[in-house]
Amino acid sequence: MVLNSTVSNFILGGYLQVGNLRYLYFMLTAFLYIVMVVLNTSLIVVICMNRSLHEPMYMFLCSLFVNELYGSSGLFPFLLTQILSDIHTVSASLCYLQVYCLYTYGNVEFVNLVVMSYDRYLAICCPLQYNTRMTCNKAVMLIGVIWSYSCGIFLIKLSLTIRLPLCRNIINGLYCLNYPVVKLACSDTKVNNIYGIVTTALFFLFTLVPILFSYLKILHICFSGSKQTRQKAVSTCTPHLVSLMNFAVGGCFQIFQSRFDMTSVPGVLQIILALYFVIIQPLLNPVMYGLQMSNIRKIYTHLLC
Repeated sequence: MVLNSTVSNFILGGYLQVGNLRYLYFMLTAFLYIVMVVLNTSLIVVICMNRSLHEPMYMFLCSLFVNELYGSSGLFPFLLTQILSDIHTVSASLCYLQVYCLYTYGNVEFVNLVVMSYDRYLAICCPLQYNTRMTCNKAVMLIGVIWSYSCGIFLIKLSLTIRLPLCRNIINGLYCLNYPVVKLACSDTKVNNIYGIVTTALFFLFTLVPILFSYLKILHICFSGSKQTRQKAVSTCTPHLVSLMNFAVGGCFQIFQSRFDMTSVPGVLQIILALYFVIIQPLLNPVMYGLQMSNIRKIYTHLLC
């Protein structure tokens, strides 16, 4: 894969001049990153080290926590260096690498949540067949498909972006995203736009349908089943629904910022919207699942004590 030679680096125009406050923002950002790493790593260790948690549901959670580490590590070390820097530039190769990390993180996150919704559907609606229809081997295979598909599918889109000759190098953001880079091209981007629209439409079609199907079935069971069934459905589905809705909100913020003109929006609000996607999800998931899933909470509390 050959990088475009017309631009060797990009200038990030989303940073505000904050003077000595940069050190405060650096410490806050570093603290958030450390909390993300500690929370997600500790839950990965808890799931891997306890044989009682070697079940499909917890294996999907482990994949989710690994992805949080992957996504946050693809951005936060970069943010920390930019906060302390006077000139906010990034090399073209590092920019494309960051684009790849963030988009594959988003793909893995969403597809993982889709598979988890199907897993919850089997556990609640087909409890007698669950152990045969969702085994640990099938869970490992699905996790492999999630990661290989998400990491492979974006290579085509990134290749289409890299081939473009760029006439400008100013990105109005805190970090690199695919569409803002495409907008810097001085050649026709019709192929990129068509490919992006088609793949995005197909992606949401094949992910939203399983989610809607799973939760419609779960709702039907909740309304027609016993009180115990409703309690089980609420306790196991609440963290997943909260995570799913939060991710959808963060994804919408990213799409709005990259696709629409945000010059009229205050700079501070732009920064909040840009970081929502990569801060809230890695913090929310371990807290939600660690507190709501009773098996994880008991083991985690025991280890801390």
